Amino acid sequence: MPQLGETVTEGTVAQWLKKPGDSVEKYEAFVEVSTDKVNAEVPSPVTGIIRELIVKEGETVPTGTPIAIIDDVVAETTPAPNGSASPAEQVAATLRQAQGDTGASKAEANHQASDEPVPGGNVGLSGPSYSAPANNGASNGAPAGPNGVRTSPAVRRLAREHSVDLASVRGSGSNGRITANDIIAAAKAGPSAGVAATIMATAAPVAPAASSGGATARVAARAARPGDLIPLTQARKIIAQRMVESKHTAPHAWTMTEVDVTNVWKWRAREKDAFEKEYGVKLTLLPFFIRAAVESLAAFPLMNASFTDEGIRVHADVNVGLAIAAGGNLVVPVIRHADQLSIRGIALAAGELIDKARRNRLGADDLAGGTFTVNNTGANGSILSAPILVPGQTGIVTTEAVVKRPVVRDDDSIAIRSMMNVCMSLDHRVVDGAVASGFLSDLKKRLEAMGPTGSL
Repeated sequence: MPQLGETVTEGTVAQWLKKPGDSVEKYEAFVEVSTDKVNAEVPSPVTGIIRELIVKEGETVPTGTPIAIIDDVVAETTPAPNGSASPAEQVAATLRQAQGDTGASKAEANHQASDEPVPGGNVGLSGPSYSAPANNGASNGAPAGPNGVRTSPAVRRLAREHSVDLASVRGSGSNGRITANDIIAAAKAGPSAGVAATIMATAAPVAPAASSGGATARVAARAARPGDLIPLTQARKIIAQRMVESKHTAPHAWTMTEVDVTNVWKWRAREKDAFEKEYGVKLTLLPFFIRAAVESLAAFPLMNASFTDEGIRVHADVNVGLAIAAGGNLVVPVIRHADQLSIRGIALAAGELIDKARRNRLGADDLAGGTFTVNNTGANGSILSAPILVPGQTGIVTTEAVVKRPVVRDDDSIAIRSMMNVCMSLDHRVVDGAVASGFLSDLKKRLEAMGPTGSL
């Protein structure tokens, strides 16, 4: 069982992508592993044949536990005395012939071949096997598709996720193989490519709660139909467990304030086109908000704390989580040391995490170590929300929709201003109302003090 992150101590075999007797190329995904942080396909560290699957699907074991045995067919490559190929070489040649271009298989599995160790490669390995492939190449992890073209498990899975009919796709790989890029291109082509049931939505990060919305990245989700019974994925089970744990453990309290973001909105409008042109990242209100939030956390450090049996632990680091809906799941990747970043730095860090979430490339370390969470529910039009706390954190704040409203100013004049509600859930074991309201009041003042004269 690979260790998918420095804080991960166990993993669950969510799905075997191979069965005993199947052959597997080095760097080809052969098992999907789930942890409480992330789901990931694990690449094979060798080219070989699956001898035994030790751990059953759904079974959770500590990291480092052997989960499979792969016979390494290329471990011995010394030519036989008569100059003919060794048995291992003969088997390897058979595998290569059956599976087609190795480079294509690696690309389709979204793994880059290199001389570096395979990530999470704690897979039990046996010595070389000198028997011929069990299925004589007929079932080698790249079964023939509708057009007789072989496809990798990663490509077939991508096609299922995007509702793309493989029969309608022309492969651009070697010998007409269908690649991951072919599937993505077909998905973008529209209903003619078989994606009528796929929803591609651009929305806002969603709190780790049963609230609506999606990521500021594009998210693919299959539409639910009336009468469906949708099986629980390992990820959904973990999300449900964590949310129940949070609500049952931490006594949630809730508060809200409204903020005049007219000036910071103008600042963003002034900078956004040049920012996107220079960095390739859209400049939203979120990094401005996070910058103000980390300054308020410095003024109210109890909001950046955790309740433990030994006492309240006030964190030295300020690691801000971004609640994002990605691929039908809820994830909270973390901007580490956010208090040390400028607005520009926060925008770039957030953009990278959102992009990784969209492409299902978040690692366990991207999701670990958060001390406070920010949630942009407002991009979906929400004006009020009560998010569930990320377990172990004291606070989560939401940026609600920015709406123009007539506002009575201090001099009793009425003006049209851009207003935004900021909502916060808090762990009442750690802080009381005075601290929570003080934090929100401070955050409001910092946001309203931002303006077009500032610099990113």
